[in-house]
Amino acid sequence: MRLHILAVGHKMPDWITSGFDEYAKRMPPELRIELREIKPEQRSSGRNAESVMAAERQRIEAALPKNARVIALDERGRDWTTMQLAGALPGWQQDGRDVAFVIGGADGLDPNVKARAEVLLRVSSLTLPHGMVRVLLAEQLYRAWSITQNHPYHRA
Repeated sequence: MRLHILAVGHKMPDWITSGFDEYAKRMPPELRIELREIKPEQRSSGRNAESVMAAERQRIEAALPKNARVIALDERGRDWTTMQLAGALPGWQQDGRDVAFVIGGADGLDPNVKARAEVLLRVSSLTLPHGMVRVLLAEQLYRAWSITQNHPYHRA
């Protein structure tokens, strides 16, 4: 099983890339994290948020792995604890399907992406830069895995 992070946005600062890569490389071979950057739609004065999100939705759908469990990150989503994420991980692994976490662009995610998701997940009640969400999600996935393995990282 693979964990895919589909993130609208590109050209992240080096510290974002380094932070993400650090946690991604810690994951075991049977639970790799793969980042897929989705090119954001050009914003112009004549475009509304709905048309931008619809264009980004098409790119997201094209990048989604076939039959993947979709988890959309959304400010109105469920507020899971790290332990709840760790509790979900073994079931996902047993299911065998890839899991795709989707991070939207500046305007968020198109409603059709949210409707397709099995879970809407809120990472924080705070407003975070989208690049930072990549790092935070990768760290939490590593932490969740470490909990399932009784690895000392969670309490270190």
